[in-house]
Amino acid sequence: MQRKRYTPGRTGSTARTAVVLTLGLGLGIGLTGCSSSTPADDIAVDAKAGPAAPVAPPGRYRTLFEPCGAVPQATLKDLLPGAAALGDAERSKAYRGVASVTYDTDRRVGCTWKADTPDISHRLVLDIERVVSYDTAVSDEDRAQEVYVRKQLAAGIPLPPTAPPTTAPPATTTPSIPATSGTPTTTGRPPGATQGATPPAATTAGATKSGDAAGAPSGKPSAGATAPSSGATPSNPSPTGLEPRVLEGLGNIAYLDDTLSSVGANGHQRAVSVVFRTSNVIVTVSYREQTTGSAEAPDSTELQERARNLARLLAERLEE
Repeated sequence: MQRKRYTPGRTGSTARTAVVLTLGLGLGIGLTGCSSSTPADDIAVDAKAGPAAPVAPPGRYRTLFEPCGAVPQATLKDLLPGAAALGDAERSKAYRGVASVTYDTDRRVGCTWKADTPDISHRLVLDIERVVSYDTAVSDEDRAQEVYVRKQLAAGIPLPPTAPPTTAPPATTTPSIPATSGTPTTTGRPPGATQGATPPAATTAGATKSGDAAGAPSGKPSAGATAPSSGATPSNPSPTGLEPRVLEGLGNIAYLDDTLSSVGANGHQRAVSVVFRTSNVIVTVSYREQTTGSAEAPDSTELQERARNLARLLAERLEE
């Protein structure tokens, strides 16, 4: 019987230790392989989700200025001429104004000033709104434009065209016929038209273009236009050139509204509003003059000029 060969160091506990180390290394390799495959799975899942949707930019303005202190006293003296006849305490109160009650002064603020006398009264209201969009796909400025458009349409002032009219295609020219044929050359007149006849689409002499003189938008009757055959007249006519209209050079977009109404037997009230938008802020200046016992209506030119001057001052304040 052949005896087994003796190998040093491979007896008893030493052999068992080698087996345990071999198994441990095998398990370690297996665990490492499992953990290394996890990030690859995560990457595959993220790739299927697609790119994140873009978020609309926030508005330019995050806060609003204090409204009652935004109007200089010199401007208030022009807007509230009746305050000069008041006592010192009442005059100071009239110039100080009353702040509007709002729940968030970073979203909306306002102020009201008024001065009354026995024959005339003036009232000025300032409203400033900062529009915030809660839709991540719609910017604050776009949402503010939606709010502004609703205000302008509610005032009955059409929006300006967003694009120029399309160019009409060139007229078709009939090719000339050689003179030797004896037939006169056609000049493009429609078949059957008699030379010298008035075209059916001829415009009436003296008709004015909409928007002339004061930039009045289309859809508003301009001064001098022929009244409808039914005899109807506007219920609230405005002086020529001072009709409710879109304003240029004020904020991003602006309009002016002017309404006249009767008060009592002989009184009148004229209310002028100037509304403009700058980025995500909408400013409304409402200026009203009311007379009692007078047959003469308040002057539209003067009220519009005062309201527009204040609106320009506030627009400059927003640019600071």
